[in-house]
Amino acid sequence: MSLSNIFTISGSALTAQSMRLNLVASNIANAESATSSTGQPYRGRHVVFTAIPVSLDQPQVAGVRVTSVVEDTTPPVLKYDPANPLADARGYVNMPNVNPVEEMADMISASRSYQTNVEVMNTAKTLLQKTLQMGQ
Repeated sequence: MSLSNIFTISGSALTAQSMRLNLVASNIANAESATSSTGQPYRGRHVVFTAIPVSLDQPQVAGVRVTSVVEDTTPPVLKYDPANPLADARGYVNMPNVNPVEEMADMISASRSYQTNVEVMNTAKTLLQKTLQMGQ
């Protein structure tokens, strides 16, 4: 595998983690939204990654890919708020199934993964520059 393939692999990871960060931001933004465009409470969404292993036949396609975006299947959280116009007969409002603490932890993990891949690319760039300087 050539050193330049590292940029393809890390680039695919940057794209995947960027999408993960966007979904985390969307989940946090809607954590207190009692209703969505469908009339139901917002459901948290998460990305599913697929690893593409390095093969000797096609080393340029290795990396990671976002396979799908799935909705969280946990039930909505019931919040007692009888003054809310969306409250049911018992005074409960269905709130999103988003836990801001878990989302923040996921955001930190995605951010660190993104930063790590940027460092991999910087290291590969430095190695390529050093290789070019060897002949001087």
